[in-house]
Amino acid sequence: MSEDKISKEKLSRISMSIPEDLLNGLDKMVKERGFESRSQAICDMINLQLNEHKAQQGHEIMTGTVNLVYKHSTTGLQKKLHDLQFEFIDEVISSLNVNLTHTNTLSIILVQGPADKLNMIANKMITLRGVVYGRLLINSSIIPPIHPLPQG
Repeated sequence: MSEDKISKEKLSRISMSIPEDLLNGLDKMVKERGFESRSQAICDMINLQLNEHKAQQGHEIMTGTVNLVYKHSTTGLQKKLHDLQFEFIDEVISSLNVNLTHTNTLSIILVQGPADKLNMIANKMITLRGVVYGRLLINSSIIPPIHPLPQG
C-alpha cells in the first residue's frame, strides 16, 4: 500500500495490554524486519490474519499460488497436472515450471477464484503420486478479473 493511500485513510487509535516478553519480541521483530513502527508491524500481522480468515471462509474471490515440487519422472504426473489445469481453466491463470534437479521440478500455478474452490484444486494437485511438496498460498488481493471462457 502506498504512503499516499495510507495518509488518506482514516486512522483509529487503539490501546492494548500485552505481556512484556511479547512486547520485547515485537520490538525485536520491528527492528529486524525494518518496520517504521510497532503500529505498522501490528497492521501487517492483522492483515495476515484477516487474509487467512477470508481464505478459510470459502466463498470470497481470492488470488493465490499453488506451489508444487514433484518428481518429473513419475509416469503420467505431468499429464495429470496439465489436465487439472485445463479442467479448472477459469481458475488457473498461469503456470511456471522450473527444473530444480535431475529429478525434481518446481511448479508455480497462479490461481483466482472462490477460496474453497482454490483449496479443492490445490488438494487435487498436492495429493497426486509423485508430488514431493505442495502448498496453496492465498492472498486477499485479486488480480484484474479474467472473464471465464464461454460455456459449451
